[in-house]
This record gives sequence, structure tokens and C-alpha cells, in this order.
Amino acid sequence: MFTFLDFKGILEIIKLSKIFKSEYIKIYFDRRRFKMVGIIVASHGEFAAGIKQSASMILGEAELLESVVFMPSEGPDDLYKKIQDAITKLGTEEVLFLVDLWGGSPFNQSNRFFEEDPKKRAIVAGLNLPMLLAALSEREDVETAHEVAKAIVPEGKDQVRVRPEDLQPKEEAPKAAAQDDTPKGAIPAGTVIGDGKIKFVLARIDTRLLHGQVATSWTKATNPNRIIVVSDTVSKDELRKKLIEQAAPPGVRAHVIPLDKLVEVSKDPRFGNTKALLLFENPQDALYVIERGVDIKELNVGSMAHSVGKVMVNNVLSMDQKDVDTYKKLRDLGVKFDVRKVAADKRADLFKLISEKANEGLKL
Repeated sequence: MFTFLDFKGILEIIKLSKIFKSEYIKIYFDRRRFKMVGIIVASHGEFAAGIKQSASMILGEAELLESVVFMPSEGPDDLYKKIQDAITKLGTEEVLFLVDLWGGSPFNQSNRFFEEDPKKRAIVAGLNLPMLLAALSEREDVETAHEVAKAIVPEGKDQVRVRPEDLQPKEEAPKAAAQDDTPKGAIPAGTVIGDGKIKFVLARIDTRLLHGQVATSWTKATNPNRIIVVSDTVSKDELRKKLIEQAAPPGVRAHVIPLDKLVEVSKDPRFGNTKALLLFENPQDALYVIERGVDIKELNVGSMAHSVGKVMVNNVLSMDQKDVDTYKKLRDLGVKFDVRKVAADKRADLFKLISEKANEGLKL
């Protein structure tokens, strides 16, 4: 016969088995969650948050889906931190980045994380709702970000449809690659190509350097055959150089060079057929090369990220007194200023913007 102590022991065993079962189930689901593909949607503006909400209206609330929005007043470091936080929140080994635009800031910062673990991460640009829905469904059947990325690209393309149907573009055979008239191999020093003078189709100050607004709006407006990022700092950073080269729009090559190299190139007659779009991180770098003879007559002031001690002069430009003094020196050298974020914007007066912030510590 069972004694009271025997019955009590059985109850303890049952209780322990329930605890262990509960812990086992928790471990199982935690492991399953870790093995799933986490998805981060990232965009300029609130698009990422909006498309995440749209997906939830169709498929319900999705786990392991984070949105990252990049706002006009933010810089690359702000965006990097947001993506880093999203990855931490996901807690998954496999991560798929869905971004709005190839070469844009969300792509560029996602690319930095991709390079850390390219076997377990993937990026797809050109995000639309059918693509996101396909990704959420596809990851239920596969285990890697690469498999999801490969599967969703056709869906994203196929769901771009038109009415009337006869407006839908027909599939065409790939066009032959455009002829590259750039001389191949080493060109002897002193050789004069074209008129021997490099053409600067745009010189832009932009904290973010090469990103979506440059890769689309400004490249189309100015038609360069080279995009040249001019920065001592970036030229020493192999990863950032690689990411910038990858972000170049189709048909245009991107280079990263130090300041003194631009001074040298600007005097080299071998670059006579080059139409260059120059990108500087700050006005001080532009002043440095102009003082050393680089013939830049106008600077497009496009974006200067906010940081401690700087004053917002509009929604994309933040300056301190050092920046203002640099612009004054550039003005004294005869440089004109074109304050526009994108080519379609109306030009603004740089020094009028600065003067309106006199009560916040900026002095002309």
C-alpha cells in the first residue's frame, strides 16, 4: 500500500516533470526563434514603418520583423545605431535586410552589417509590399536569409503591373554593354586626353557622401562618368571604401581618394575625358583642395548632419561657427553656393539661412 510519503513523492515527481516540460518547451521555442530568419525593413522616411503596418493588416502581426526609419535630420551614425539595435532586438542568427533603394543610406548602413557576416545575412533593395509578404511567407519553409532573398526577388518584380495591360513593358533581350572609351592600361605621364582638363559636373558637401539622393537625383541631373569621394578619413578605411564603390549607380564608377590626390589629379592632363561628381564630408575639406588650386567654382551644400554644439539652419544642414567661418573663406575665394538637397529643389541662400540663426550663436 502507498503511504502518505509515497503519495507526496509522486506529486513532487509530477510537479518536477511539468517544470522540466515547460522549460523544454521554452528552450525549444527559443531555439526555433534563433534559427528563424529575422527581417529588417529600412527606408528613407516613414516608409519602412508604414509597409510593416501594411503587412500586419494582411498577414497579421509578424514576429521577428523590425522597421528602421531614416529621418532628414539624422546622419549615418544615427542610422547605423538604429539598425544595430534592430539586429539585437531580433536576436536571430540569420538576418535579411529589405531596403528601399540600392545605394541609399539604409542600403549603405545595412551593407556594413552584411559585410560582418555575409554567409548569414542578405540585402534586397527595391522593397515593395509583395516582396515583404513573400519574405514573411517564404521564411516559414526555409532556414537561411540567402534562400529567402533568392525567392522573393521574382515576386517583387512580377507584382509590378499596369492597367491598361498594353502599357506593361515587354520583356526585352539584355542590351549590349555600352562601349567604354576610357583608355585601358597605364597611360604615360604627360599624355593629354581630350582637352587635358578634368570636368567637375558637381562638387557637393554631404555628410553621408554617396547615398540615394546622389545616386539617383544628382547623377541623373549632372551625368558624370565618375563619382569621387574626397576624404582623408574614408580613404584609409577599406570597408567604407568598398561599401561606397558598391553603392555606385549603374554605368558610373565610384572612387575614394585623399585630398592631396584630388589636387594632383586636377592638374593631370590624362583626366581630360573625366566628368567627375565630387563629394566632400565637410566644407573644410573643400576649402583645403580649393586653396591648393582645384578649380571648383560652385559648391552644392546638400547635407550636414547634426551633432553636439551644432545649430540646425534648415532641416538637413547643421553648422557650428567653424563651418560658418569656412564658408566665409570660400566665399572670399569666389566660390558660389547652391543649397539644395536634391536637384528638383529650389536654390536657397546659404548666408541668409545662417543669418537667421544669429540668435543661436552663429555669426557672419
